[in-house]
Amino acid sequence: MDVVPVILSGGSGTRLWPSSRAVRPKQFVNIVGDSSLFELTIERLQSISELEPIVVCNDSHRFLAAELLQQKGISNSTLILEPTGRNTAPAIALAAFSARESGIKSPMLVCPSDHLIEDPSAFATSLTQAVEQAQKGKLVTFGIQPTAPETGYGYIHAQTDGVSDVERFIEKPDGETAANYLNSDDIYYWNSGMFVFTAETFLDELKYHEPELYSAALDAFRRRTTDMDFVRISRELFMRCKSVAVDVAIMEKSSNVVVVPCDGHWSDLGSWASVFSASEKDEHNNVLNADAYVMDSRNCLVHGDHRLVCVLGCENIAVIETADVVTVLNLEKSQDVKELVDSLKTMDRAEVTDHSRVYRPWGNYESIDTGSRYQVKRLVVAPGAQLSLQKHHHRAEHWVVVKGTAKITKGNEEFMLTENESTYIPLGEMH
Repeated sequence: MDVVPVILSGGSGTRLWPSSRAVRPKQFVNIVGDSSLFELTIERLQSISELEPIVVCNDSHRFLAAELLQQKGISNSTLILEPTGRNTAPAIALAAFSARESGIKSPMLVCPSDHLIEDPSAFATSLTQAVEQAQKGKLVTFGIQPTAPETGYGYIHAQTDGVSDVERFIEKPDGETAANYLNSDDIYYWNSGMFVFTAETFLDELKYHEPELYSAALDAFRRRTTDMDFVRISRELFMRCKSVAVDVAIMEKSSNVVVVPCDGHWSDLGSWASVFSASEKDEHNNVLNADAYVMDSRNCLVHGDHRLVCVLGCENIAVIETADVVTVLNLEKSQDVKELVDSLKTMDRAEVTDHSRVYRPWGNYESIDTGSRYQVKRLVVAPGAQLSLQKHHHRAEHWVVVKGTAKITKGNEEFMLTENESTYIPLGEMH
């Protein structure tokens, strides 16, 4: 299909804490199944379009995104790095400026990297309709048929069935209002946060409705720099962009918006309750994404990857297990996880943002044990990758190879170590 994928990957997924954290948010975590949501998004877009995607992601996630793109055989994508999150309108503006400068006339399909679409063929059908509208100069959004009075989504009030002009956009409603929408004779959809339009149409609308944002984003884009495969945006200039969602900046103001119904079994996986709803259940309606043993329990979600989790005599709860945090919550309180995280922030808990496993361009490391005069780490170095040449004035190091083969540089020496072999790095030694 003649459409340019634009992947927005700047979110932090706070409501899926502790699995999702600022340094490795939900799009890079295996929330449902054995692949991350970022990987599933790439695969879905590869089945739709042969054009290379434009990816807008946070600077701190650049190597995570680049590695997954390479694993999927994508080597020529445009990877734009946001120095800080400024919401979706500035992010899409950067992608649109990039598309316009490259002479791309095809419509852009803008989609978050952390959504789940279980029926890609149905989505492709809706996308065909959306592309037709975008080629006519329309701003197109996708509406999802509600299946429950969901308070975690925004809503779209459409004028008619099928492809329709939008009557209005509605912010997340309370439970009673959402139930009224579900039972109304009027047409209401969940707001998917996915869009189709040409770069020129979007930028014209942005310039008209948000001229200051347009100018600030254009200035930031024009003064970009390149670093390997990355397009870097100046933090100082990007901070001049107003932090605003594209719905608020343009879609709610424009008279040029149409909604296309989409029946692709969509979920934004914005809470543990939505993860539960989107996952395969056992005979007791439990979801077990972990090494779990559940007895006399129903309607429970167990998610983890480090140890055995046992649940006895429980209903409607989620148990989220990570290496350093275990969270237990009522599934009906899933939307309140953000408040829990905000409370932990006031306590300066490092677990709010940092995983115990830290990712680097060469691989990752994890702290195993720490004492007053020592620290033990497990390092996983990707094949062919290397750590930078360095030295330390306040610590010595012992390296033990537990798997694989490593070529060691120590001072003027260079030698190989294999499994169960070790070396000592004294203070001040280059290594």
